[in-house]
Amino acid sequence: MTLHEDWTAIPPEARGAAVALGNFDGVHLGHVHLLRSLHAARPDLTLGALTFEPHPREFFRPQDPPLRLMLPEIRTRILHEQGARHVFQLRFDADFSHLTPDQFVETVLHAGLGVRHVACGPDFAFGHRRSGNIAYLGQKLESLGIGLTVVPPLTDIGGPYSSSRIRRLLQEGYPERAAEELGRPWFITGEVAHGDKRGRLLGFPTANIPLGRHVEPARGVYAVSVRHPDGRVTPGVANIGRRPTIDDGQESRLEVHLFDVNEDLYGQTLEVSLHKLLREEKRFAGLDELKAQIADDAQAARAALASLTFLPPPATRIP
Repeated sequence: MTLHEDWTAIPPEARGAAVALGNFDGVHLGHVHLLRSLHAARPDLTLGALTFEPHPREFFRPQDPPLRLMLPEIRTRILHEQGARHVFQLRFDADFSHLTPDQFVETVLHAGLGVRHVACGPDFAFGHRRSGNIAYLGQKLESLGIGLTVVPPLTDIGGPYSSSRIRRLLQEGYPERAAEELGRPWFITGEVAHGDKRGRLLGFPTANIPLGRHVEPARGVYAVSVRHPDGRVTPGVANIGRRPTIDDGQESRLEVHLFDVNEDLYGQTLEVSLHKLLREEKRFAGLDELKAQIADDAQAARAALASLTFLPPPATRIP
């Protein structure tokens, strides 16, 4: 797999691909459906995906709360796992946002990337102020000898699968339903940072991970699993929120207590998968009451994780 971030310097081996267009935030089952439909349409061509960084909504509305389901490096990795040999991650800035539909097709897709076939959903819009639509895209591509496959969205009883729908499920406290649409548990990726060590004083040391650009899910306590850099997966319990009992005035954070793990995690990048919301965030009368509740939460998390069939067993530690 190769990541390309400069569309003006695409190497010869990456040209001539069949390319799926989209933001691909989360790389959910609808995105996988798009990639597979494209491959079925043109199995003779190398499969690629074209996406943007930052997300256009982040660029146009930087004052909004974070919205990302995944960071760009994770998106690239999962697109590769789903068969994309080339990922074209185009820088979305002021200049790019002002490209006309003609310029996007002729300059970026045709001259820059040298695509031979394109796939997208029926609502794909492009160019300055999203002025280009599917009808125009088809006509323009045809004039350049480039094929187009318009893929109907993957739907269920709730409507089309979408990143925005998955964000809502997470914000409403349903990570297990989000996992059904993602095809995997939703996880937060981040580097373990130093905290105030209060968890250790309460008998439950935690790894503190900033939410960063990730969308903030419902605040509360979750049953989680944690993937370490060496591939190990360990179960745990996590709190996401502002710690109202301590009331330290800080922004929301992710604090994870890993079961039966006693090691220095500072500086390591962990992937924390949310499996079930155990309870909502609440304020307790004092630290003793909080400590008792954390013990109950840990027991509830162990029970919840024990019933999961997709949680892999902990891997053997690498020497």
